[in-house]
Amino acid sequence: MDNLKKRNLTFFTIGLIFMLSGIEYAVILPTIWRYLQILDAPPYFLGLGLSAFSLSGLLTGPLFGYWSDHSKTTKGIILFSNVFEIVGNFMYFIGYSKWLLLSSRLVAGIGAGAGSSIFGFLTRSTQPEERAGIFAAIMACRQAGLLVGPAFNLFLRLGDFRVGPFVVNKYTSPGIFMCLLWVLLQFVVLALYWDVPPLSSVEGGTAMVEIKEDEGVMMEEEEAPLMGPDQDLTTHTYSTVNTDLLESSSEMHPVRRTSNPFKNFSASREFLREEVVVLLTAQFITLFNQTALETMVTPMTQRYFSFGELGNSLMYSLCGVEVILGFFFVRWLSRTVSDRAMLAIGLVICSAACIWCLAFLCEPRGGYEWELSAFIIGVFLQLLGLPFVAVSQVSLFSKVTAEKTQGFSQGVRRSVGGVATILGPLWAGGLTNNLYIMLGMMLALLVMISVRSLLMY
Repeated sequence: MDNLKKRNLTFFTIGLIFMLSGIEYAVILPTIWRYLQILDAPPYFLGLGLSAFSLSGLLTGPLFGYWSDHSKTTKGIILFSNVFEIVGNFMYFIGYSKWLLLSSRLVAGIGAGAGSSIFGFLTRSTQPEERAGIFAAIMACRQAGLLVGPAFNLFLRLGDFRVGPFVVNKYTSPGIFMCLLWVLLQFVVLALYWDVPPLSSVEGGTAMVEIKEDEGVMMEEEEAPLMGPDQDLTTHTYSTVNTDLLESSSEMHPVRRTSNPFKNFSASREFLREEVVVLLTAQFITLFNQTALETMVTPMTQRYFSFGELGNSLMYSLCGVEVILGFFFVRWLSRTVSDRAMLAIGLVICSAACIWCLAFLCEPRGGYEWELSAFIIGVFLQLLGLPFVAVSQVSLFSKVTAEKTQGFSQGVRRSVGGVATILGPLWAGGLTNNLYIMLGMMLALLVMISVRSLLMY
């Protein structure tokens, strides 16, 4: 097998990993509330169960990233982390008590922490000009999982039998179903995943590794930090190639370093630089607003439009299609438009969506058809801006942080996002009847980060 095919199969496997994470969310979310009720859990356990997955993921993300930066391999980390997904989902299937169910989401969330290692790997093994497109495709895979996940519930809900001491029904079947999918993925990773070394070009199936001798050299335009040339960044490496690689090979062997990547690493110097803080803030605000709006949507559709389960399912399916198309549009656009410009476009669209919701959704008037139209436009604008911001800030973050500690840096970035996904629903959940306050704060956050991003040019 030539090297180009190995690289493509590796990226295909990564896409499957992200798709399974989307499917897991989509098959468990619709049934977990009723499952908890059967186990006599109080209402607040729903929030605990949904937050537990994000909590363990944000705690383990930097640890997995640190591990991958030291070892310069990710295959073993993925295989190890998937074990937690397998065990966690099997615990969800057993579900003897509400505490076991809560523990199952905590354990499964540990497996999600490996995403930081994967993003670090993608940063090291791609060129800057292709990175945004690859990130967009990977993120679209998770959205595809969210879209097709509900289809699996059509047959999972038909389960009604026993396997030894275990009961298989529409509440427990998502756990064993995802357990089996993660087991199958282990074999896919073993067969199709390779730890490819950093690449500067891939032509005719041969990977050419470019050796950079000057780690202080700044790359043009997109590889430069947002701050500008006057900032002292000579202690960081922003290239996409491994500067310590001593030789290249036509075979894809794991990359080995002779030095500790964290030897001269300083967390304050790395993460407290203004451009990094801006991108981490953009990550937090984007996910905070997204999860807050997701929390608000269902009560709003029930209150104003009398949507039931079918109406909400159709709405989420259409939203999933829009987001997937948005990610692929951003992938195409990234060939000609800079990451910074895409970030600005996304923030403007998200701000416009918040303004629209403040103007037309807080106190709907004008009849059912106009209210529904206003709601659809607001949701459409919010989802339209999401791919622009998500892809551009991940791509830019990979270029303004050191390549040699990219796994740990991506873990920090994903942990910031994890905090946002926990706080967003909590903020919106208590303000579903006070949309002016909820949306006003979200708009203020967007305006703040938009102005700060513009000042970085």
